[in-house]
Amino acid sequence: MDIADFRRIALSLDGAEEGSHMGSPDFRVGGRIFATLAAQDQGYGNLMLTPEQKSAFVEEMPEVFVPVKGGWGRNGATHVVLAKANEDLLRGALHTAWELRRKANEKTPAKKTRSGAKR
Repeated sequence: MDIADFRRIALSLDGAEEGSHMGSPDFRVGGRIFATLAAQDQGYGNLMLTPEQKSAFVEEMPEVFVPVKGGWGRNGATHVVLAKANEDLLRGALHTAWELRRKANEKTPAKKTRSGAKR
């Protein structure tokens, strides 16, 4: 898998949109980021998971899933080593992150900024 595959799969999820966060491509559902390409130069896609989900993914496939360092990683952010992932694995991982954010929107819709954009 590569960056183009990550983008294609992320955008195939219902309601997914591409945006930008701190100069890097991100993927949102309902205004909430579920994945990014912030580490694409290192061959990673990033998933926004819960800490428990991150631990399960890393434990099951440590060659594919790597915790993001620092606070983001403690909060569940997880790298996907794209060169070691296959289509089904990447689709499932992105769906997990997408579903987490989609459900969060059902509980609390994303806030809008003064310009009307969701954040």
